[in-house]
Amino acid sequence: MAVHNAAVAAAGQWVDPDDGIRYPAGEVHAWERGRNETVCGLSLSKSRLARFPHVGWADVQPESGRHAEAVHAVCRRCRAAQGARRDERGWTRTNPRP
Repeated sequence: MAVHNAAVAAAGQWVDPDDGIRYPAGEVHAWERGRNETVCGLSLSKSRLARFPHVGWADVQPESGRHAEAVHAVCRRCRAAQGARRDERGWTRTNPRP
């Protein structure tokens, strides 16, 4: 079941010097507000993930570029749970086998 209005939980954070708002950094996970676990099942407290209720899941995707400046990795399981398709790969084959 996909959570369409998922927020973000992340391993790190950074603060924008212009507006002073904190944004996610490092590895990001989808998080449903009001729960103590990510969509993929990680416990927020045990995994030491910070919550970002003001940042939407779509905003931290590398394709969007909105708040994804310091994001290093996106959880594959969370991405799949949010509706990412298997054929939407982040890479292309440049030298295929004959």
